[in-house]
Amino acid sequence: MGRTASLLALWLLFSASVGAAMVMAMAMAKADSVDNSSSGRLFWSTAKDEGDLMRLSEAQETTVGVDDNADLDGGFSSLDGMLQWAIGHSDPSKLKETAQDVQRLSPNELKKRQMEIKELMEKLKMPSDAQLMQIAIADLNNSSLSMEDHHRALQELLILVEPIDNANDLNKLGGLAVVIRELDNPDTEIRTTSAWILGQASQNNPIVQEQVLELGALTKLMKMVNSSFVEEATKALYAVSALIRNNLAAQELFYAKAGDLMFQDILSNPNSDIRLRRKAVFLVGDLAECQLENTHKAVLPIFSNRHLLKSVVDLIASSDLDLQEKALIAVNNLLQLRTTEALDFKDYCDLDGALERMRKQLQQLMEDEYQRDYLMDLESLRREVELVFHQKLVKWQVTNRREVDTGNYKGPKALLSLYETMTIYKGPKALYTLYETVVYKGPKALLSLYETMTIYKGPKALW
Repeated sequence: MGRTASLLALWLLFSASVGAAMVMAMAMAKADSVDNSSSGRLFWSTAKDEGDLMRLSEAQETTVGVDDNADLDGGFSSLDGMLQWAIGHSDPSKLKETAQDVQRLSPNELKKRQMEIKELMEKLKMPSDAQLMQIAIADLNNSSLSMEDHHRALQELLILVEPIDNANDLNKLGGLAVVIRELDNPDTEIRTTSAWILGQASQNNPIVQEQVLELGALTKLMKMVNSSFVEEATKALYAVSALIRNNLAAQELFYAKAGDLMFQDILSNPNSDIRLRRKAVFLVGDLAECQLENTHKAVLPIFSNRHLLKSVVDLIASSDLDLQEKALIAVNNLLQLRTTEALDFKDYCDLDGALERMRKQLQQLMEDEYQRDYLMDLESLRREVELVFHQKLVKWQVTNRREVDTGNYKGPKALLSLYETMTIYKGPKALYTLYETVVYKGPKALLSLYETMTIYKGPKALW
């Protein structure tokens, strides 16, 4: 009893003198937040007014009297630390006197003091993320709250769903359905933040992706991409991207909802916001790469749309270098898909012309030494795309050998293959020998003659 009473005396001294004032100041600040909440419950706002924080800080410094030179990190790691600090900053004579007073308290009075302290500490207890999410969701469901409170609740959810465990809890708490409901809200900012939350929670998270798709959010988000409000459109496209990336089932649904037309509208419209076009063409390239990585799966016909292909190729001639780079990466991936046709790129998209125009544009810009390194990287990427394109074209020509006019040919039949080769091939000289090597079918005895007649001017890497 004596030792317990002594320890309790120290604690009560701490509570009654220095510590209690600090604790009560914090409790009053939290109580203010309860009173000011329209929902009538405790909430922790992510948009706390800076003035409130400053006033709380001043109140703590005034009450506690912290030395400006004290080596403090802004808090105590435990109650023991708080107790030790209180003892170190107390008058020993008053400390002894208070301890004696506490020892004279009856057991009931001691118990009452303990309960008071316990209740005070409970008020200061930080709620868990799940509790904060529940509060925000409840606020969104409370129609009596102001629009500002709804904005605050969505902003808090946006931060809370960033950890994957919290994102997985969102549907369990009933939050996903609530956020998806807000996509139809007449307020632009609420729709925008709701789309942002769905994108944040779905990013690289198959569990949430499936849940959001089951609740029918993809169609709503695709419609929002066409919004005249740029921020709403970009956040909606971000959410669409987060839902379908690395998710083949979601990509099939996206195609069924005319996703190729959504891309086409954004990329072919010169009035589309540049940020929206960058995000869209980047997503096209990413989806094409996903198809390349899943060769065992059936390739979606989305990239068989040659109008979409042309809208991507046309961006190569853009004046925005970042958009050009993303378009080149997308075209590079699209060329490698087995479902895209070489002639579509050649005849309908005029890829050769687009690449040549970009080459001339980069040549002119090379005079700027500040971005010369970046421009050289772009030129290397442009050449890579050009090479992949011509390889695809050669492969097509070999596989689909066209009829040639051999009516005027009077030479040996064994050399007909060489004649056909020289008649069909219209590509760069650098790839001529590569093409001939694949096409030649003549007798081995004439191979040396065939090789002699071939004048190769290309890089050694292709020999």
